[in-house]
Amino acid sequence: MNKRKIVNDPVYGFINIPFPILFDLIEHPYFQRLRRIQQLGLTNMVYPGANHTRFQHALGAMHLMEEAISVLRSKGQEITEEEAEAVMVAILLHDIGHGPFSHALESTIIENTSHEVLSLLFMQELNDIFDGKLQLAIDIFQNRYPKKFLYQLVSSQLDMDRLDYLRRDSFFTGVIEGTIGSDRIIKMLDVANDELVVEEKGIYSIEKFLIARRVMYWQVYFHKTVISAENLLLNMLYRVKYLAKQGEEIFATPCFKFFISNPLPNIDPETISPETRKILLDNYSKLEDNDLFSSAKVWAESHDKVLALLSSNLMNRRLYRTELQYQPFEESYIKEVTESIIAATSINRDDIGLFAFTGHISNHAYSINDDKIKILKKNRETIDIAEASDMLNLTVLSKQVVKHYFCYLK
Repeated sequence: MNKRKIVNDPVYGFINIPFPILFDLIEHPYFQRLRRIQQLGLTNMVYPGANHTRFQHALGAMHLMEEAISVLRSKGQEITEEEAEAVMVAILLHDIGHGPFSHALESTIIENTSHEVLSLLFMQELNDIFDGKLQLAIDIFQNRYPKKFLYQLVSSQLDMDRLDYLRRDSFFTGVIEGTIGSDRIIKMLDVANDELVVEEKGIYSIEKFLIARRVMYWQVYFHKTVISAENLLLNMLYRVKYLAKQGEEIFATPCFKFFISNPLPNIDPETISPETRKILLDNYSKLEDNDLFSSAKVWAESHDKVLALLSSNLMNRRLYRTELQYQPFEESYIKEVTESIIAATSINRDDIGLFAFTGHISNHAYSINDDKIKILKKNRETIDIAEASDMLNLTVLSKQVVKHYFCYLK
């Protein structure tokens, strides 16, 4: 069978699948599930075009990785065919552990377990299925391979994951301020002292990249209506788990019920048994956005009035009113709003925390503590982008910006 296929992508045009193992992984049910996982969770409640999936993002990141490998090889960097295949497998599978609605339910379906941990579990399971052919990819994914720059291509402040999601998310949301020159950035990549670097003439593209990332976080990912929708989804799930603990019979698809009824301890990929891993992944791999929406339609008519209100509000986009500010909200104001909701509705005081609550969000466009973005000067010396840029005040971009939110029932 010919496994060297091409895919027509709306962002990049034609995408190659250059290795047979990539084709086999894409065809596997574990990966096909990503077609039914929204890349941006409930962001389409703000930007109606944001209906792209984790499947599209993974293919896009794989395509950019192939481009990066080609550029680095053209500049004399040795990357074997085995390494090229492995790093493309690693980037293809880097998000396979995402649950329904992606980051919206991070560490919630399985408490205290990130999608990175679950991605590693999927890779370990697929490695067994494919007779050990993914071991090098796993080593790169875990930063255990001697060539550090290969790991940086998968996970760093300038990895193929970020280059794809910024360009793809800006494309589908229509937020043109988030558009980046991924082609130009990749053409400027090189390796020095086993670190991924950017040639000096690419500095302006990196400056634009950092600004675009900041814009996308505050205008899209942390849009106040997105915060409202995702917290409504979370509270609905919290209520379901609470009722299940009380012994209530909860409607849910079988794979969803597995996680509602079986609270799982912290999962360690290093110690989990193959048998437990398989049971966990067999259920998790069947869990997708549709499971939650199908369940929510039934819960909207639940005898539990709190669950019914939360679910019907989500299904009909009756979201919380959300206020954002840089300082924590005054306790007196929170109490005033909370009491007015209790007075105007039949919501029990014990349950009001699901209908009026505060929290905070934070982000920085560039971290001076993580793997830094290095600029390669003409004399082959490297310098941090924070020092090399003559236009941006990167001390501002690297500052952790914190905003407080107050969500409450309209």
